[in-house]
Amino acid sequence: MDDAVLTREIITTIRKMNRAWTGSWNEEEFRSYIHTGAVAIVPAAPGRLEGKEAYVAGWRDFAAAAKIQSWSERDHHVQIFASGKCAVATYLFTIRFETGGQVQAIEGRDMFFLVKEKGRWLVAADQFSSEPVAG
Repeated sequence: MDDAVLTREIITTIRKMNRAWTGSWNEEEFRSYIHTGAVAIVPAAPGRLEGKEAYVAGWRDFAAAAKIQSWSERDHHVQIFASGKCAVATYLFTIRFETGGQVQAIEGRDMFFLVKEKGRWLVAADQFSSEPVAG
């Protein structure tokens, strides 16, 4: 399959997955994009989240604690590997949310490792962080 087609599939997958937690929490849909062996490194939790259940629980907890006011993602870049069986995708995001009566706005970056299984792209690894302030 053409890399341009795979790239579109991956970006579409990422956008749909992000809508499943930034719109209103849709656990069933969100869960459908996560690999059973997924791992995530996130700034708010020590170590790493290991496995689909821990990954989903981390986003569930955030969605329950925060009222997301806005989400946007841009500048997607996808690199295809292993003859279209896996890929690394990066992008920049902006999120604005309220938690504990405080509104926060974060500019950040996200990096996913995805694998294609049974015709679907699944997130196998995720690492995100805020964008450092240029100085």
